[in-house]
Amino acid sequence: MTETVEGPLTGVRILAIEQMQALPFATQLLARMGAEVVKIEHPVTGDSGRGALPAVKDVDGRSVGATYLRNNLDKQSVAIDMKAPEGRELIRKLVPRFDVVGENFKPGTMDRMGLGYKDLAPLHPGLVYVSVSGFGNLLPSPYGSWPAYAPIAEAMGGFYEYRREEGTPPAVSPAGALGDIGSSLFAAIGLLAALRQRDRTGKGQHVDVAMFDAMVAMADIVPHFWSMGVRGKRRTPGIFDGFRAMDGYFVVQAVRDHQLQQFARAVGHAEWLEDERFKTRDGWREQMDTVVRPGVEAWAADKTKLEATTALAEQGIAAGPCFTTEDLVADPHVASHDMLLRIPRPDSDEPMLVVGNPIKMSGTPERPPHRWPMLGEHTDKVLRTELGLSDDDLKALRAKKVVL
Repeated sequence: MTETVEGPLTGVRILAIEQMQALPFATQLLARMGAEVVKIEHPVTGDSGRGALPAVKDVDGRSVGATYLRNNLDKQSVAIDMKAPEGRELIRKLVPRFDVVGENFKPGTMDRMGLGYKDLAPLHPGLVYVSVSGFGNLLPSPYGSWPAYAPIAEAMGGFYEYRREEGTPPAVSPAGALGDIGSSLFAAIGLLAALRQRDRTGKGQHVDVAMFDAMVAMADIVPHFWSMGVRGKRRTPGIFDGFRAMDGYFVVQAVRDHQLQQFARAVGHAEWLEDERFKTRDGWREQMDTVVRPGVEAWAADKTKLEATTALAEQGIAAGPCFTTEDLVADPHVASHDMLLRIPRPDSDEPMLVVGNPIKMSGTPERPPHRWPMLGEHTDKVLRTELGLSDDDLKALRAKKVVL
């Protein structure tokens, strides 16, 4: 008999009316830590993330897209048509059985269906209701009616203009949906804070995260430096740069005087320390392209990026290789920290890689991951267990296409 591993959030129940990634990443993280997550999906199309590319063919013959695959481990899928009055009534009956309702639809969508916080709170005074949207629900915004995906929030938060070269378009989504993941992390923090508040007061509340706000917070340096008089594309004084090695690039950060001294000696150019041009951190920046970069890259020309950064790290200098995907997948740190979960896929012998949980806890072992759910896989189980529906009840709902 397999022993059930309890997580720190075992006992927390989340009803997730969600799609794509901005909230599903958060609920997956919470599920990995023991929360029970029941996901509500449309009975025909499911979560819109199922339609993303690339995709795999699931055991039920349906195509399942990458956005869904990497954000829905350890969840149960219940397929209910919320546009049908009977579907909305099922949701209302489920709500008192859960600690949290999470949704990430465009503001006003849940209210129009009678499933907003003000509609559900009277049914469950202790309800924690979490909303994630482009521009928020609780406070006014001139952009409140705009649709938004991660790149929109990233662009408006200042990510793309801060280092964009004049005459070149912004590099959109350089490494995936940071806007979604960042918003998810803030949503998870807000959710847990609201649960802690409920422990003390018995009262729930509406937790609202605007993706735009999350990106302003994550790109905090942009408005902060501006407020301190930094204008234009001024680069950070000192070294905050990438350099070429024999097999790729590595990055160095050395922005304090003692760090710059260590760096000069480490790359074999102690003479820079006697040069008037290098007496200030701004001087290092000014000499980057003409003196520093050629000198560093000559030193690194016979070294791999890992050898170069190892040599610098041994001298107390913060440096790291720019990993390719192949480097990352093969990295021993990533392996020992279980940061890439190998999830079997039904249409290939090769496993699918999904990121692991970066939160490690000394007293709570990580649970083994469970695959994503098929669409409506748990509809019968949940509606029977939570609402006491009979076979005849479910048959009648299916006849009306309210559930799958």
